[in-house]
Amino acid sequence: MLPTAKQGIECIKVCQMLSNLYQDIHLFRFDEKTGEIYILAGETIEIIINREGIWEFINEAGF
Repeated sequence: MLPTAKQGIECIKVCQMLSNLYQDIHLFRFDEKTGEIYILAGETIEIIINREGIWEFINEAGF
């Protein structure tokens, strides 16, 4: 399974947003089983991007 085009576009947007806020991106992973992209940034920012390109924080520490 590969990431979708929508996921790719949203991933670039999310990474740019994190970069603009001076947040280091520590981990970027595409999970072939779930089809989701996982991003770990800063100290506690965790983001999931689903196959439809919808992203969400998976913790309460977001912006």
